[in-house]
Amino acid sequence: MPLSASTTLPHSVDRVTAVLVNEDFLRDTSEYVGGSLESFAVDGDPAGAFVTTTVRTIPTTRMPDIARKFVGESLKVTQIETWAAPAADGSRQSSISMKVAGAPLDVNAVQRLVSEAGSTRIELEGTVTSSVPFLGGKIAEAAEPMVGKALNIQSQRAQAWLESH
Repeated sequence: MPLSASTTLPHSVDRVTAVLVNEDFLRDTSEYVGGSLESFAVDGDPAGAFVTTTVRTIPTTRMPDIARKFVGESLKVTQIETWAAPAADGSRQSSISMKVAGAPLDVNAVQRLVSEAGSTRIELEGTVTSSVPFLGGKIAEAAEPMVGKALNIQSQRAQAWLESH
């Protein structure tokens, strides 16, 4: 199932990147949706190329019933982001891989942070797949809007975080 989402924040790419890889911000966002941040690690210097690994537990209360039947009351999600060094114009790109423990659901995407006159356009393009025979397409189809909603929540929380910190 294709995944596509985009939003713009009125802050520089450097500031947006710093927030997206801030452990306190990730904890705040996880708790905002009723989950918890289990662990977070950064490998490398965020000024250049680096990798983050984030493990969260999130509730499934907002998921469609068909998906909740398979996964239960909460999900443990491991997200690995491989960030490239900044481009000449300051824009950034990361490859995102999400695995859901105990659920046949994978997300692979590319996130671009594009500099636009002092603002940052966040673009996310990728796929949501499920390996369940016969039902995999329906599960991926049900999960795809949730990933887009997660980007919107993350962007809203990032905007509030940037304004208050």
